[in-house]
Amino acid sequence: MRTAMITFATAFAANMMSPALAQEPQLPPADAVAAGQGAPLTADAINAARLQDLIVDASAAPAETTADADPAVVKLQILLDRAGASPGVIDGLPGENVQKAILAFEQMQDLPADGVLDLDVVARLDTVEPVIGYYTVTATDRADLRAEPLPEDYAELAQLDFLGYASLEEKLAERFHMDRDLLTGLNPQASFAPGEQVLVAAYGPDRTGAVARIEADKELRQVRAYDAAGTLLAAYPATIGSAQTPSPSGVHSVEAIAPMPTYTYDPGKNFQQGDNTETLILPAGPNGPVGSMWIDLSEPTYGIHGTPEPELIDKVASNGCVRLTNWDAEELAAMTAPGVTVEFVGA
Repeated sequence: MRTAMITFATAFAANMMSPALAQEPQLPPADAVAAGQGAPLTADAINAARLQDLIVDASAAPAETTADADPAVVKLQILLDRAGASPGVIDGLPGENVQKAILAFEQMQDLPADGVLDLDVVARLDTVEPVIGYYTVTATDRADLRAEPLPEDYAELAQLDFLGYASLEEKLAERFHMDRDLLTGLNPQASFAPGEQVLVAAYGPDRTGAVARIEADKELRQVRAYDAAGTLLAAYPATIGSAQTPSPSGVHSVEAIAPMPTYTYDPGKNFQQGDNTETLILPAGPNGPVGSMWIDLSEPTYGIHGTPEPELIDKVASNGCVRLTNWDAEELAAMTAPGVTVEFVGA
């Protein structure tokens, strides 16, 4: 997912990204403007945004649509993502997932943890280095794309070979942790043809380390990964169960890790989907019910997994499992091995 080549829109410090991702810097095109309110949502506006301005505007009414995306919030989300404090989907909108990411970053930095952006957080997070860069579309990016959206009915899904993306825009937005409207808004004239350069979020390399313990916080709706010394390696917004289908409690362990898993639908054990009363095996794919990654837990039928709808993380309930964005689930899985402890905490 993260081997893409990025060219940065202006000069960029190489230590923020792996050397393989750096190309010759180029200036963004002057017409890279998204329709929106307030400041134009351009690469220049995002790269030059001041996080201090968000402290002043903290009491303003929160934006509700991507048309209201704030360049400074886009920058904040990308910088938090780089630091291992995932805000979920990068969409330029403030909200609980951003606040939880700030809280995790404060914990990582040994700052008072309140989830509020203040001058201490800004001092350790803000940068003049670009957070928006170019990606050159390749012919292989169009592999496994579908000609139409996936059906919703599980019986129909079970007849397919692969539950892939319906468009290259959807695929690239997920690769770069972005909301699709933000990606297309930054590239209003793009056709996303092979060889074309498009503007994307330069989120940084994956977190690395060996996870020894995972906390799934049901009250905060966040997954936190710690190493053996108790250092917080990464934190992710999560959808964790519901009142009707609660997640388990107590301490469990990781049993196995399965990239691109198939999904067995068993209404007798899980939930009822549509009129389907028989067990079905759904094929693998990033748009399958559990996304591109399954971290199996010792509690039967439960796991930590991805999702086909990253924009809904912590906005709708799950069927008992712990749901992350695909990219966060993949990052966590890469640092995790069977036997790692998973503790459910909170309400």
